[in-house]
Amino acid sequence: MNSTKHHRRKINPTANGDADNSADKQDQLLLSAAICNGEDLGPFVRKAFASGKPETLLHSLRHFARSKESEIEEVCKAHYQDFILAVDDLRSLLSDVDSLKSSLSDSNSKLQSVAGPLLRSLDEYLEAQTVSQNVTLALTLVFSCIKLLELCSRANHHLSSGSFYMALKCLDSIENEFLDKTPSSTLKKMLEKKIPEIRSHIERRVNKEFGDWLVEIRVVSRNLGQLAIGQASAARQREEDLRIKQRQAEEQSRLSLRDCVYALQEEEEDEDGISIAEDGKDGYSNGGSGLLGFDLTPLYRAYHIHQTLGLEDRFKQYYFENRKLQLTSDFQVSSMTPFLESHQTFFAQIAGFFVVEDKILRTGGGLISRMEVENLWETAVSKMCSVLEDQFSRMQTANHLLLIKDYVSLLGVTLRRYGYPVDALLDVLSKHRDKYHELLLSDCRKQIAEALAADKFEQMLMKKEYEYSMNVLSFQLQTSDIIPAFPYVAPFSSTVPDCCRIVRSFIEDSVSFMSYGGQLEFFDVVKKYLDRLLSEVLEGALLKLISSSVHGVSQAMQVAANMAVLERACDFFFRHAAQLSGIPLRMAERSRRQFPLNKARDAAEEMLSGLLKTKVDGFMSLIENVNWMAEDSTPTGNEYVNEVIIYLETLVSTAQQILPTNVLRRVLQDVLVHISVMIVGALYGESVKRFSVNAIMGIDVDVKLLESFADNQASLFSEGEANQLKTALAEARQLVNLLLSNHPENFLNPVIRERTYNALDYRKVVTISEKLRDPSERLFGTFGSRGSRQNPKKKSLDTLIKRLRDVS
Repeated sequence: MNSTKHHRRKINPTANGDADNSADKQDQLLLSAAICNGEDLGPFVRKAFASGKPETLLHSLRHFARSKESEIEEVCKAHYQDFILAVDDLRSLLSDVDSLKSSLSDSNSKLQSVAGPLLRSLDEYLEAQTVSQNVTLALTLVFSCIKLLELCSRANHHLSSGSFYMALKCLDSIENEFLDKTPSSTLKKMLEKKIPEIRSHIERRVNKEFGDWLVEIRVVSRNLGQLAIGQASAARQREEDLRIKQRQAEEQSRLSLRDCVYALQEEEEDEDGISIAEDGKDGYSNGGSGLLGFDLTPLYRAYHIHQTLGLEDRFKQYYFENRKLQLTSDFQVSSMTPFLESHQTFFAQIAGFFVVEDKILRTGGGLISRMEVENLWETAVSKMCSVLEDQFSRMQTANHLLLIKDYVSLLGVTLRRYGYPVDALLDVLSKHRDKYHELLLSDCRKQIAEALAADKFEQMLMKKEYEYSMNVLSFQLQTSDIIPAFPYVAPFSSTVPDCCRIVRSFIEDSVSFMSYGGQLEFFDVVKKYLDRLLSEVLEGALLKLISSSVHGVSQAMQVAANMAVLERACDFFFRHAAQLSGIPLRMAERSRRQFPLNKARDAAEEMLSGLLKTKVDGFMSLIENVNWMAEDSTPTGNEYVNEVIIYLETLVSTAQQILPTNVLRRVLQDVLVHISVMIVGALYGESVKRFSVNAIMGIDVDVKLLESFADNQASLFSEGEANQLKTALAEARQLVNLLLSNHPENFLNPVIRERTYNALDYRKVVTISEKLRDPSERLFGTFGSRGSRQNPKKKSLDTLIKRLRDVS
């Protein structure tokens, strides 16, 4: 290959030589420029060796050196004269240099003689300086040890006094500032051993204090819960007192003829209700009440110490788990103690627990999170609801259920102030509303039955004003605002105030259960159960009493009087329920329905009327003694009617003392209707075969006497009511008028019949009219008066009978 390459160079030597020369010149120029500029020649060297031509580089360098030598020679030639002059000047200085040298030698000799003692003093000074430095270092180390020992002593003092945080700060200072700088290895080893032991000791001490606090806080929580619930109860009582004042003001304003202005002053209430002390050991706020010993200092100190030790998360978890276990143990309901006796302690313990947790959440510096508290509360609510469901399902006494409901509602009010949702608890209470009222109705049914069984059907005697106030005014049963003279005989028996007290207690218990249960408007619910109490329980008991225990007129009259008073009492019951429910009376009046004891009232009046009719029937039996074929009429009336009127007058004089006028009017009207029916029935019955006009005229006198009795009652009733009494005799009056009429055939005229004889049955008219016609008299009259003129009245009556028979 070499020979081939060499052969190729020989083929075109001229072209290759020119190219090489031009490249070499270019490289020499670049190299010269780089040397003149002081640049790095490394790239040129690498290029030369890379191309395999280092000789070219050496050649260029030699060429550059030769060019510079010529320049140097030229410069030397140019400055030759200056060199000669400089050499001459140097030669002239030799003598001066020699004299200077001798002078310096003398000066050195003198200096050596003088500086000897100074050098010795300098050596002594340097030795003293070294000793001083050693002493200073020793003092510095001693002072450092003194500070270290002082910190150790201070740490021991803080440990003995219980100031663990300060002790830990001292340990941190020892560890960070002195431990690595301690000159004593023994002291250093001792500190390295004792510092972890002291920290462990502090951790054990604060954990023990925290454990004692966990035990103590359970008792404190129970007392704290009872105090908080007691404050809620006191606030509720203040609200109730305020409502009572408002109701009294409304009632006074309603009854007064002039407007009255009332100023109701409400007491201010402490927002939190629990005073919080601020001072504690180590600067911790104890966050509690001095009265109950609600001290959070051990907890906060333990938390702070663990923060200082770098164990914050572990302590948070430890605290949460222990409190969760405590809450779980608080959920245990003892089977040995009735829940009615233990429910206050049970709920107070839970309330106190969450009052404490709320305080720790707000002041604990992140010891427990809001989510953790909410989780604990959800667990507590779920358990409390479960316990309430179980206990309520077992209870069979309304009062027990009400006591627990009231306390649970107070628990809800208490914890709502701290931001806990209590809707689930209130839902449980609402869920058992029907059961409570059923139990309450059952209790009232027993009480009402006992009250009615004890009734003696006698008017109640009140000897003192307080008895009147307790039995009459308290239920607004009075018919006048004037206080009567004492002793006072009431128109009702003892059953009425006894039943009123039972109903009022029912209303108050119902409102008490419905109040503070999360439902703002509950009057409709209270009214529904009040209607049931009145229409089912009270009315049922009254109907049973009327049907089974009333045996005489006086008893029936007393029961009817009681019903009239109970009608006024029912108005009071609905107003009282509205007032307790916070509903304006005008709204309650709009929702009122008819008297709920209608059936009992009607039954009482029907019983009284029935007994009176039975009594009247005894007197009416004397109608059999009437001479139906009398030749002259009796102007004073028949015996039976006189007996009846005497009895009715006696009845009215007695009944008006206790019966309201409307009741008395209805009863009298019913009795008079019965008398009228009996008179017509006597004429219609089989026992009377015939009667004369004179007998009818006697019956006319009897009816007039009865109508006169009705007119005489105008002093008791209004004129219209007295007229209604007279209309009760309509059938007897119209029959007598028809039989005594000169034109009885007018009965056939529809207009006259509707206006004058509308109470008569035409079938009875036919039968009775026939009895007025004497057959034998008619037979003999035919032979004796043949060809004589017939009586027009008799002819009219015959026509009436014939027409009515045709119709029938």
